[in-house]
Amino acid sequence: MFPADEQPAEPPAPRWSGSAAVPPPKPRKRAWGESAEMPPVPAPAPPPEQPEHLTPVDPWAGADTGGWDLPPPPPPTPTLPYPVAPPPRPHSGPPAAPVHSPAPPEPPRPAPPRVAYPAAPPPAYPVSPPPVAYPVSPPPASRPPAPARPAPTRPAPPPPTPPAPPRQRRASAPPAGPQAPQGYAPKPTRRRRRWPWILLLMLACCCGCPAYYGVPMASQYPADAALPAEVADLRLRDDNTSKATAKQLEAEVRKAHLLAEDTFAGVYSTAAGKRVTVFGGTGFRFTPESDAEDEMTRLTGQYSLGEAQVVDTGVRGRHQRCAVGRADGQDVVVCTSVDHGSIATAVFTRLSLDDSATLLGTLREQVVTTKQK
Repeated sequence: MFPADEQPAEPPAPRWSGSAAVPPPKPRKRAWGESAEMPPVPAPAPPPEQPEHLTPVDPWAGADTGGWDLPPPPPPTPTLPYPVAPPPRPHSGPPAAPVHSPAPPEPPRPAPPRVAYPAAPPPAYPVSPPPVAYPVSPPPASRPPAPARPAPTRPAPPPPTPPAPPRQRRASAPPAGPQAPQGYAPKPTRRRRRWPWILLLMLACCCGCPAYYGVPMASQYPADAALPAEVADLRLRDDNTSKATAKQLEAEVRKAHLLAEDTFAGVYSTAAGKRVTVFGGTGFRFTPESDAEDEMTRLTGQYSLGEAQVVDTGVRGRHQRCAVGRADGQDVVVCTSVDHGSIATAVFTRLSLDDSATLLGTLREQVVTTKQK
């Protein structure tokens, strides 16, 4: 700040900042292939002036600052006194042990006047005193003095461990058998092929399964049926009643087996009064076992059949069932035999179940014949 009658001195010249003026750029050279008629590129604008080159300006120049007297600070606020602690409560327990109060500290001694001494050298650290040599008792006269123990020598460092050699693969043992002479290439070992066994297994699976199931079908279908006049001691009856019964049975067989190619029915009898009624049909059957069970189920209501029993025929693909029932007030045995080419059922009177099963096998061999391909 300057008085009102004085003028501020000229501002000092700006100090040298150490930066030089930037010369203008040189004219740009023409690039390769550039036309000379193109207008010249204008020179870049000069950089703005740096702040250190500007003249400083006093923001308070010509302002009256005489009335800037600050008011006196307010008086300090008086502090309140601390509350007095209440008196201690009397102790109701046994008297406490006397407590020895510590001795009052000594009053501080006045410090001696400070005298300036020359700088002392750094203090030396205390050195441990030399070891005290204790008196050694002389050895007894009877023992010779022990020889002086040589000073322990520092053991030599162990020699450096040599690096471990690289791990090599263990050479495989030579193959057993005769070896090729030196200078000749060994004959390659022929690997054992396994594809023939796999091929045979595939052929067995692909051809064995169809053959197992296909042979019975080929040997039992197609078949023809014809009723002979005599079978063992049985005679085919030719009266009107027997013919009407045979026609009715053929109609029932045709109705029960729609895919049957041919049907047959007849009534046989013996001189002893035994009667055998046989009926059935021909045609291909893919599941003869289930067809035999279905046939016995169909005849259960008509003949009041009991539980059906399985009869072993000894022929693969042929299944037979027999059951005991009643017809016209007398006991009868109903048996059925089914294979891939035909079905034959018979009703026997005055015969046991085993004899009826055997007689049905005999009738079937005479009635049903397989066509030769």
